[in-house]
Amino acid sequence: MSTPTPENSLKNWALLIVLTLIWGTSFILIKRGLEVFSPGEVGAYRMVAAATLLLPLSIPKIKNLSKTQVKNLILAGLLGSFFPAFLFPLAQTQISSSLTGVLNALTPLFVVLVGALFFDTQITRRNALGLVIAFVGVVILVAYKEGGGWASFAGINAYALFVIAACICYSFNLHVIKTRFTKLKSIEISSISLLMILPLALIYLFAGTQFSYKLVTHPGAWQALGYITVLGMVGTAIALILFNIMVKSASPFFASLVTYTIPIVAIMWGVLDGEVLLIGHYIGIAGVILGVWIGNRRKA
Repeated sequence: MSTPTPENSLKNWALLIVLTLIWGTSFILIKRGLEVFSPGEVGAYRMVAAATLLLPLSIPKIKNLSKTQVKNLILAGLLGSFFPAFLFPLAQTQISSSLTGVLNALTPLFVVLVGALFFDTQITRRNALGLVIAFVGVVILVAYKEGGGWASFAGINAYALFVIAACICYSFNLHVIKTRFTKLKSIEISSISLLMILPLALIYLFAGTQFSYKLVTHPGAWQALGYITVLGMVGTAIALILFNIMVKSASPFFASLVTYTIPIVAIMWGVLDGEVLLIGHYIGIAGVILGVWIGNRRKA
């Protein structure tokens, strides 16, 4: 019988660092894909790339699924992968990749909020305080103008709401997985749920967009395609496998640390790419990360 991996083992820290780099880089890869493709094309092809890579894991398991499991896996695929894959590129048409990475850190707090509202879980004072602080940070981020000062209500960048919508999708998906899946392993849920949405992504990509036409005519299409391929295969498929390995060998709290480290990498990529962050943005970023930390930390 194998002994549990120590919480601070080299393996766990290595997984945390690798996942931070992978997921933190996802937002700049989306930005590169958007230089050629539409948000829908980026999202759909990302799903195709991820699901295709995991076919050897997903296809052998289909025959053992019940009708109820198939329905739940479709729901998990839509909430955990499909909808967010479209929402993030749509948001990044109007907000920077670095700020998108920061807003993505709100997911753990929405897990708490969605659980309290729809799944009969308790919300503590610490959770509530974290939500309030993070909400103030979000308001600052969406209301602060690039030229300095504050935007009027009409000038608020509502595209940040698409990131929040993606976080809410992730939150519902986590509760769906927790309450509706008892027999399937986490890696099976991830791979098969991607397989469930693969036909929908393929149909949309080739019948509902100009994806094929752009590949033939646009001079930068294949380079952009390479970025999205890395995004799908590494940022979605391989990252899911690595995260599942870390969840098994470390505590949920240790695994949640990636929430705080992803924005650091996203901001670094954004700054290196010429994105400008002003004092108001840093105040908002600090509010979001502080709120997530307070709301997600556990008592000793």
